Amino acid sequence: MGEKLRVLRQLCEYAAFRVLVFCIRILPFRCTVAMSRLLAWVFTSVLPVRWTRQQVAADNLRASFGASFSEADVQRTIRDMWIHLFRMICEMIQIPGRLRLERCRDILDFEGHERCIAAVLSGRPVMFLGGHFGNWEVTVNSFGTFGFPGTVVARQLDNPWLHRWFERYRESTGNRLVTKSGAGTAIADVLEQNGFVSMLCDQDAGPRGVFVDFFGRPASTFRSLALLALQHDALVVVGGSIRLPDSQGQRWSRFCLSTEDVIDPRDYSGADGVEQITRRYTEALERLVRRAPEQYFWVHRRWKSFPGQSKRRVRRPAADRQSG
Repeated sequence: MGEKLRVLRQLCEYAAFRVLVFCIRILPFRCTVAMSRLLAWVFTSVLPVRWTRQQVAADNLRASFGASFSEADVQRTIRDMWIHLFRMICEMIQIPGRLRLERCRDILDFEGHERCIAAVLSGRPVMFLGGHFGNWEVTVNSFGTFGFPGTVVARQLDNPWLHRWFERYRESTGNRLVTKSGAGTAIADVLEQNGFVSMLCDQDAGPRGVFVDFFGRPASTFRSLALLALQHDALVVVGGSIRLPDSQGQRWSRFCLSTEDVIDPRDYSGADGVEQITRRYTEALERLVRRAPEQYFWVHRRWKSFPGQSKRRVRRPAADRQSG
């Protein structure tokens, strides 16, 4: 009986999601912006704080920007973050009908693209690293649209119908989706064939991760990304899609595809190469986030782990829990 209820719940979730997709696909651009602002107001002014993890976001912002951010800045950034996230959901649903090669100049600006193109045409494997910043779905879709499809690493969704929808969506421009669980072999195979892999690099890696500073605080980061770059001689391209300010008469969102850094593992052959590469791409991501803090996912517990933490699960001190 429990299994039948679980399947029924998943089917209901999927049905509700498909209704939402249908409604958003037919909405004009200005309506999606207005709806995102309304939902952001509900999240910040109506719903209980514990439901929306606003305290986590506020603590992260205060610890990251310190005195340079007033309390008004913190609250404004949280509100704008929710607007950004709701707009991103709408954009993701509308991308298939909007992001086409013949109209990409109406949607995309480019920054540092010469270095990105040089990496793609180098004949070496390339790892594209980004974070929960900007519209990372636009970044992934753009490379497929431009004829450079790659392998996208993403989390397996609990709902199988929803997972298949997102799989079809992400593979619609020629990319291939692999889930994080057991992705190591698939990624290694792609890099061995001088292919392209896209991943987000700002998840907490637990007490076994490499601790490098992110906004002035040690953040646990997966060592596997730097190891893969070193083992497969893969160039590391760090970048993201930054949403540009809206203008009058605009018919859809516009983005700047920015290449923040290109890292060559050949420059890091020493014993501390993993830490140095990890630090460098983390610093590049921080520079991107500082350009548009409201476009980062501050409710994410990026500083959940801390140096010296036991590898066994322990309860963190209250002061530390507030910052992560």
